[in-house]
Amino acid sequence: MPAIVECVPNFSEGRRKEVVDRIVYSIQSVPGVKVLDVEMDPDHNRSVVTFAGSKDGVQEAAFRGARAASELIDLNKHTGHHPRMGALDVLPFVPLSGVSMEDCVEIAQRVGARIGKDLKIPVYLYEAAARRPERANLENVRRGEFEGLKNSILTDDSRYPDFGPRQLHPTAGATAVGARMPLIAFNVNLRSTDLEAAKAIAKKVRASGGGLPKVKALGFALESRGLVQVSMNLTDYTVTHLSQVFEEVVKEASARGLDVAGSEIIGLIPLEAVCDVAAKHLKVTNFTSNQVLERRIWG
Repeated sequence: MPAIVECVPNFSEGRRKEVVDRIVYSIQSVPGVKVLDVEMDPDHNRSVVTFAGSKDGVQEAAFRGARAASELIDLNKHTGHHPRMGALDVLPFVPLSGVSMEDCVEIAQRVGARIGKDLKIPVYLYEAAARRPERANLENVRRGEFEGLKNSILTDDSRYPDFGPRQLHPTAGATAVGARMPLIAFNVNLRSTDLEAAKAIAKKVRASGGGLPKVKALGFALESRGLVQVSMNLTDYTVTHLSQVFEEVVKEASARGLDVAGSEIIGLIPLEAVCDVAAKHLKVTNFTSNQVLERRIWG
């Protein structure tokens, strides 16, 4: 089984396609690395790039993407709904095949150290790569965002970075580098402009609000579409399934007299998660991904 690592960097640019294209070009310029998906969101002003390859190739591609972002994105001029602290905001490494979580932690450490040293960008290790327990949670790392971190990194010892200088890069900010299992970024859009309702629903469904385990959620306004959104990350889709999350949001929205306009999956999704949705709604007993034709053919 070949050793394949996935990397899913989030960049703080979702409106200027020419900028995102240049960042993607820098990533795919590395031999043996394949860009699998690029998602741009103008309301969040954020792009999610998914690529995969060998351990060495992914490390080099991740660094090149970080360098390109630091040259092309100025957070002093950035506005958008999604929380962010860096031009390259988060950089997670995910084990796909022939690679362990420990391998991805080592990759995160090596890439993080290089970003800190060569690009002079402070780096915080998060999720499985975190060196401090509180930094396992990305929300704690990104607290205050770019604007708030400018001062706290200088004065608060708990905000001391793992790599790089103890001051923000003047335009590229800071970056969170980590290792994690596959994550599903899932948004449910509501046919409403009531932002407070979206925020209330997000609070009800997320784990920190007493809702569904392994679910993170925020409410956003999508001005360009005249909608509001419950934006979620499923950090372990085997604990809380995609179908459970959707049904919970529908229930909470209905209780407030709101209709669901549609949903979105940002980036890529594991086949097992798709099969779970199919089995749930078709009421198929004991259905697994091994019953998918293409999986049996291509292994």
